[in-house]
Amino acid sequence: MSETPVTTDSAAKAERFNADMTIGESMQLHPRAREVFAGFHLGGCGHCAISEFETVRQVCEGYGVPVDMLIGALNSLDQLEPTPAQ
Repeated sequence: MSETPVTTDSAAKAERFNADMTIGESMQLHPRAREVFAGFHLGGCGHCAISEFETVRQVCEGYGVPVDMLIGALNSLDQLEPTPAQ
């Protein structure tokens, strides 16, 4: 009899962002996701605007940002206290 691995809520929550979700979806998951994108200089100014319909992977490829690094930063948001969206 094989055992099924148990996924804890914190483990599932820790990896809820992924490269194939859209920018819009990722921004809806956490109120501070926009800050993470801005920290990578994505979407913060007119010449580097990103579309909410692009995937995280597409944006990373277009701007030369390592996908794993951005996803890691987004997934670490759950370790922070969310601040109200402004």
